[in-house]
Amino acid sequence: MLFDMRKLSLIERYKIINSTITPRPIAWVTTLSKDGIRNAAPYSFFNAVGDEPPMIILGLLKDPKTKGMKNTATNIVETDEFVVNLVCEADAEKMNMTSADAPADVDELTYANIETLPSTVVKPDRIASSPVNFECRRLETLNIGPRQTIIIGEILVTHIKDEFILDKKKIYLDTPAMKLIGRVHGSGWYARTSDLFKMDRVAYKQDTSSES
Repeated sequence: MLFDMRKLSLIERYKIINSTITPRPIAWVTTLSKDGIRNAAPYSFFNAVGDEPPMIILGLLKDPKTKGMKNTATNIVETDEFVVNLVCEADAEKMNMTSADAPADVDELTYANIETLPSTVVKPDRIASSPVNFECRRLETLNIGPRQTIIIGEILVTHIKDEFILDKKKIYLDTPAMKLIGRVHGSGWYARTSDLFKMDRVAYKQDTSSES
């Protein structure tokens, strides 16, 4: 069945994207407003997009009522700083609490009883229980369409919990042990990363059967 995305309604397009591009990693983003109020919110329109410099991208949907930027986007645009905290299974419920549409003057880290640690080069705190924290600086903001703000950020510092470091010198990480979760289809559905399989990359082999 063919879907012409140019002719579908917003909700129809969203359903197709949300139900097919899965699983999606979750960026549990912590920011600080210009008035010093802490904010935390999860976003699954998120991924890595480069390594020179190391970059991530966030797709931040705007407020459906006001059509303006939500707290996370506002804070990043005004301060240029944010932290992406990856989400493990143990943090799922607290992460979900921070998805509530809290007023801008609410400290969502306190609201969800989330323990934090100070970052090293940016002002927003990082989430203490997260297996991995990326301290980021905004590189670019793109306002594409009436509904979304795209943030491209450079990863300045990465924190990885010691128990997930297999070999510090070679930077071998025990990623499965992090028990990271991702978003999948529909409202409220998540995926674990515990069911994995491995395939070695194959080398190209020229077909010489027709050569004489």
